[in-house]
Amino acid sequence: MASVFTKIRLQEIPGFVFDNKGEDFIIQTNNPVQAGHLLVIPYQETDYIFDLDPEVLADLMKFAQRIAPAIKKAIPCKRIGVAVIGLEVPHAHVHLVPLNRMLDINFSQEKLKLSQESLAKTAEHIRSFI
Repeated sequence: MASVFTKIRLQEIPGFVFDNKGEDFIIQTNNPVQAGHLLVIPYQETDYIFDLDPEVLADLMKFAQRIAPAIKKAIPCKRIGVAVIGLEVPHAHVHLVPLNRMLDINFSQEKLKLSQESLAKTAEHIRSFI
């Protein structure tokens, strides 16, 4: 059975997909800890990130490195934080989160409640820098 991320990539369920070429893709999470919070995901549906083939993991991180500057241009911040948690969805993924302070990447805090319109505007703004 396809993961929720794959279903979003295939447009079987709604979501904001940024780049759907190659072996990895990017989506904007519906439950961001900060505006501009994106997920970088390999096509390969593997639950645990360190079970990915070394080449797939390397490509995933290279892809994240290419996308981070676009987020930073679109969302004023000091840095783009990287987190791998992997407990929410059984499909390996990397969180890219705009940071101005350490607490900005605290996943135990309440998530932002953004409208679909706001998410769409943020997605389009980031996409313009990719």
